[in-house]
Amino acid sequence: MIEGERQGGRLRRTAVVPEALAGLRTDRALARLFPDLSRTRLRAWLEAGLVRLDGRSPRPRDPVRGGEHVVLDVVLAPVAEDRPEPIPLRIVHEDETLIVLDKPPGLVVHPAAGNPAGTLVNALLHHDAALAALPRAGIVHRLDKDTSGLMVVARTPAAHKALVAALARREVMREYEAVVRGVMTAGGTVEAPIGRHPVRRQRQAVVPGGRPAVTHYRVMERFRAHTRVRVRLETGRTHQIRVHMAHIGHPVVGDPLYGGRPVLPRGATPELAAALRGFRRQALHAVRLALRHPATGEPCAWQAPLPADMAALVAVLRADRDTGEGA
Repeated sequence: MIEGERQGGRLRRTAVVPEALAGLRTDRALARLFPDLSRTRLRAWLEAGLVRLDGRSPRPRDPVRGGEHVVLDVVLAPVAEDRPEPIPLRIVHEDETLIVLDKPPGLVVHPAAGNPAGTLVNALLHHDAALAALPRAGIVHRLDKDTSGLMVVARTPAAHKALVAALARREVMREYEAVVRGVMTAGGTVEAPIGRHPVRRQRQAVVPGGRPAVTHYRVMERFRAHTRVRVRLETGRTHQIRVHMAHIGHPVVGDPLYGGRPVLPRGATPELAAALRGFRRQALHAVRLALRHPATGEPCAWQAPLPADMAALVAVLRADRDTGEGA
């Protein structure tokens, strides 16, 4: 049984946890009880103590027993309406059901307190005003501000639902290219849970009890002190590639949160030193996207070449390596 009301800026819901949900984490049980509310918001409200379970404030990971009385009572912040803005988009594919685009580095995906405008959402609303009827203008997954590459956007409610479900079932294949610090001997898989850093809350980290995360990687090209890798995500956690690469000792070049200072090979040319010191964003690009079309069921795949800054970095690393081999 679920009851609820929304008056002004307040949201209040009550429910009883069905016995069938016994054993589930509280955040997952609430997502089942209140499917119209995002799991991210529910988890944030749990962490803030705004959800009561039989009078107590549970943690997101605490299991439910079934039969508990749930009370959700939150004051909602005013929501500003996102406005269309004439921001250029790099459209790779477009039809009546979806849009595939190549996001440039530096473009924020969703409006937020620090970026209320000038985002991908604003650009999409200018490109197609009908996207205002969909959650987040049809965006079903995100890239970090300084990660470039392919994203898919739904244009209809049915496509949005289908793509979100496909992502949850891990049926959307996403591959990235990255330049990482250090010379890798071989590819491999990182399977390590990711959650919020216990001290530095703006960061993610490999932590016990975090959400399961799996990253596959293979070596594309080795340089004197760096490696170019192709990475495939099996899960989609916040900062997953950046966290996992740093976890195995090969942080992404230019990563402001996880990468540390640039490492220069011995005898690095002035060109290489300038390229590494001047690369001010993570060298990470979503290069390939593959999925089944939500309307036709046909398999589709798209690729996006390296952006100019990463291509230039790779060229300088390659020149430094080849010069050293010829010495």
